[in-house]
Amino acid sequence: MDRAGLPDLTGQSVLVTGASGGIGSAIARRLAQAGAAVVVHGRSGKGRAEQLAAELTARDHQALALSADLTDEAACRRLVADSAEWSGRLTGLVNCAGIQPVRELAAMTTAEWRQVLDTNLAGAFTCTQAAAPVLANHGGGSITHIASIEGRHPALDHAHYCASKAALIMHARTAALEYGRLGIRVNTVSPGLIDRPGLPEEWPEGVRRWQKAAPLGRLGKTQDVADACVFLASPLASWISGHDLVVDGGVSSAPTW
Repeated sequence: MDRAGLPDLTGQSVLVTGASGGIGSAIARRLAQAGAAVVVHGRSGKGRAEQLAAELTARDHQALALSADLTDEAACRRLVADSAEWSGRLTGLVNCAGIQPVRELAAMTTAEWRQVLDTNLAGAFTCTQAAAPVLANHGGGSITHIASIEGRHPALDHAHYCASKAALIMHARTAALEYGRLGIRVNTVSPGLIDRPGLPEEWPEGVRRWQKAAPLGRLGKTQDVADACVFLASPLASWISGHDLVVDGGVSSAPTW
């Protein structure tokens, strides 16, 4: 298998939630390229998760598709248990599942607020809590939450999303503090604007503003986020925990005045 200069993750087994989406699928592919066995999670996108697992398997990678509603505590715990049972061990977890609806704060309902917090935050909390003893049984491991630069920089019509990502960053830091004694590292990756098909046509002004503000002059790629996750899961990051790795082309360094 061609590992394309990636760190060697042979022997690792990683559960990626939200792997039926664009960023999640890129993370799963990159982990598999690095040699890890990958559990590909999907909820409503189970068909896409199964397609991705079949694609990886056809390329001689180890992969399994599982489905679960991450707003259901019991389903989260089953997902972690089934992942560990399939691989014989679990060494890593990437919490990528999330939603990003747009709603003006004044018009936002409590139900809409809770839906975002339950999906983006509660699922990561429960999966992390369930995974920690499994990782500890095999000497530790790595947990990565996919947060966002909006966890530090607010955006219009994203109050619920920004709050959920800010909470994810602090959850990772406190989990790193409490689980470190078990050999478990917990970090976040905070992407900036990641390109996807149709984005420049749907939001041309926003894309232009981003490209102007970003020192590297381009939108992010899903692989940029995936590479950060591979790094954090690898021995190269063995002394990195409680850290928020910003992957935004430098846009956070741009002046706001």
